[in-house]
Amino acid sequence: MPTLYVVATPLGNLRDLSPRARDTLAAVDVVAAEDTRHSQRLLDAFGIRAKRLLAAHQHNEQQAAGIIIECLAEGRHVALITDAGTPAISDPGARLVARVREAGYTVSPVPGACAAVAALSVAGFKEGGFRFIGFLPPKTQSRRAALMLLSGERDALVFYEAPHRVEACVADMMEAFGGGREILIARELTKLHEEIAAMPLMDAGAWFAADANRVRGEFVLIVRGADVPDGVDADALRILGLLLDELPLKTAVRLAAEITGAPRKGLYAHALKQQQ
Repeated sequence: MPTLYVVATPLGNLRDLSPRARDTLAAVDVVAAEDTRHSQRLLDAFGIRAKRLLAAHQHNEQQAAGIIIECLAEGRHVALITDAGTPAISDPGARLVARVREAGYTVSPVPGACAAVAALSVAGFKEGGFRFIGFLPPKTQSRRAALMLLSGERDALVFYEAPHRVEACVADMMEAFGGGREILIARELTKLHEEIAAMPLMDAGAWFAADANRVRGEFVLIVRGADVPDGVDADALRILGLLLDELPLKTAVRLAAEITGAPRKGLYAHALKQQQ
């Protein structure tokens, strides 16, 4: 049965490419890659000669999906890879995979490196689960609004961020979540200059300022989940956060309690903690 294989590739350290991934890339008829020049270097490093290398990136994903479906219809096997990590996880691939599945073809994962999971494994945030957010909106106001909506989440929050926005993003996190919330900053995972540090959000700005190199590379940011007061759920805290952005503390707490039915005492305690 012609199959689309979704193949994870190394984040940086080439030895993280699994034997199964190597065998798959060597065996398929087509390798669809986010950046064909980048992926050619990966294939060359393992002596893999792709029969056909096809560009499949965010700007041509629908067109590439059509070509891949044609290849599958001809009985060919296809592997999908991105520049690093697992395709379709804040990378191109999700729309392409959906199209292939809708066309009735098998899509099979070849698991491996994923930056979000790698960072989670060293975070030590054992309480609850996690919620993968990926990249926040690049514009300041939209980013702050998105963070306010997440401020009451009890699960750890996992973000990706670009080097030119990471300091502003972390500063906005402190405003939305409070300076006492813990953040894990994972920079350049598996690469030569890998750096992983955990600290309260209030200390993150100084951490970046201490070394200019700390704003370079690719980032995974994990923020510990909120401590939710008894009887106050995440939806109530989201509403409270929105009201606090526009109204005085006491008014916001009163309205949030009336709207959600959550106990005023718990909402007030959370609001105080956020302001501090």
